[in-house]
Amino acid sequence: MSRFRVRFTLEAEEGILRLFDFLLEQDFPAAERAEAAIAKVIEMLESFPFSCRKTIGGSGSPFLRELTIPFRLSGHAMLFEIEDSRIVTTLAVRHQREEDYY
Repeated sequence: MSRFRVRFTLEAEEGILRLFDFLLEQDFPAAERAEAAIAKVIEMLESFPFSCRKTIGGSGSPFLRELTIPFRLSGHAMLFEIEDSRIVTTLAVRHQREEDYY
């Protein structure tokens, strides 16, 4: 089984940092749990990016996908694209209650 390299756009990195900054101000242990949840999702993407659901709307590409990162009562959403047989690019990360990122 091949492993994918997961990379992040600047927008995705900023989204993760924004989420962590918010949690750090509110609840440091929650920020640590969020970091662990995102790390677990990245590990999953390295092996099984095609197991995530295709996006509705957007470009309509079968390689544009999203997944939910369960956390607390809601969670976070990660939008990503399977570039080729070795690379997955994370395009955006946001809280599920934020505006859509399509």
